[in-house]
Amino acid sequence: MSAVSDRLPTFPWDKLEPYKKTAAAHPDGIVDLSVGTPVDPVPELIQKALIDAADSPGYPTVWGTPALRDAITGWLERRLGARGITHRHVLPVVGSKELVAWLPTQLGLGPGDKVAYPRLAYPTYEVGARLARAGYEVYDDPRELDPAGLKLLWLNSPSNPTGRVVPKQDLTEIVAWAREHGVLLVSDECYLELGWEADPVSVLHPDVNGGSYDGVLAVHSLSKRSNLAGYRAAFVAGDPAVLGPLLEIRKHGGMMTSAPTQAAVVAALGDDVHVHEQRERYAARREALRTALLAHGFRIEHSEASLYLWATRDESCWTTVAHLADLGVLVAPGDFYGEAGRNFVRVALTATDERVRAAVARLTA
Repeated sequence: MSAVSDRLPTFPWDKLEPYKKTAAAHPDGIVDLSVGTPVDPVPELIQKALIDAADSPGYPTVWGTPALRDAITGWLERRLGARGITHRHVLPVVGSKELVAWLPTQLGLGPGDKVAYPRLAYPTYEVGARLARAGYEVYDDPRELDPAGLKLLWLNSPSNPTGRVVPKQDLTEIVAWAREHGVLLVSDECYLELGWEADPVSVLHPDVNGGSYDGVLAVHSLSKRSNLAGYRAAFVAGDPAVLGPLLEIRKHGGMMTSAPTQAAVVAALGDDVHVHEQRERYAARREALRTALLAHGFRIEHSEASLYLWATRDESCWTTVAHLADLGVLVAPGDFYGEAGRNFVRVALTATDERVRAAVARLTA
C-alpha cells in the first residue's frame, strides 16, 4: 500500500487548511472560492428521475442502459455537432476524475511510456501517470513535444485553472499531429458549456477531427453544467477501438455508475433549460467577482470560459492567499496547478449569491 501512495504528491488542498481557519474567523464568515464544487440545487426534473429509479435492487451495467447511451449520443450530436455517433462511441464513467486518474493504468501504460498535459493543469493528470508508473511531462504547445514514447496526450479546453480556450484551428492541427505520431489524444472538455468570451469547440466536431474519431477521445461531466458533482456522473466518447477494450477492463473492475444516477443523467442530458438557467447564475457571479477583483488591484488573464477567474497581483500566490484569507475569502493558490502558476490564484464562481455579495463587499470596501 505504501509503495502506491509513495508515488503520489501531497494532496494539495491540505496545504490550505491554515488559511481556511483564518478566513473562517472573519466576523461575517468565510467565503470559500477555493474549490469548484456546485452549491446550487440539483434541478427538480433530475431529482425526480433519481427518485423514480430508486428501487434498483439489481446490479447496473458498466456500459449503461440503452436509454443512457441514447441520451449521450443525442447530446453529443445536438450540443457538440458530432456526427455518426453510435453506442460503440460512448462509455459512462463514475465521475471524470476517476477516469483521469485511472486511464493511463487501464490503457496499459507503464515505465518507458509518457503522458503529456498542459503546463498549467488539473493535478490529476500527473497523478494518473504516477499511478501507472509512466513518465510525464508538461507542454505549452503539444505540437512541440518529442513524440518518442509519448502514448497519451491530455488536452483541457476550457482550461482548469486558467479558463483558456484552445481555438478550433489549433485543435485541428493538434489532432492531426497526434494521429501522425500515433499518440492517443484525450480532450478534457468538462467546462465546454461554460464559455463566456469564447465559444469552446469539441475535438468530436467534424471540423476538428475530419469526420473520424480515430485516436481521439473526449471527456464530459455533468458536475458543473447540471450541479451533479455529488452524483458522480460523466462519460467519455470517441474512438470505439479504444473504448471497446476499456469497457471490458471496467467490467472486470466493477466500475459502474449506479442505476439511479444513470436515470438522472438521461433526464439531465435531455433538458437544456436548466443548463441555461445555471449559466446565468454563474455569469452574474463572474461579472460581480471580476469587477471587484479588478477594483482591488488584480489583473485577470484568460478566464474566457470555465468556472474560474485566473487572477494575479504579481506576487507569490501564497501571499495573495494570505491577504484574501484575512478578508475572509479563500482561494486556490496557482502553484497547485503547476510552477507556472506561482504568481496567480484561482477564484471559483461556485459560491451562493449571498456569499459572492459578501466577497464583493470585502474586496471593494
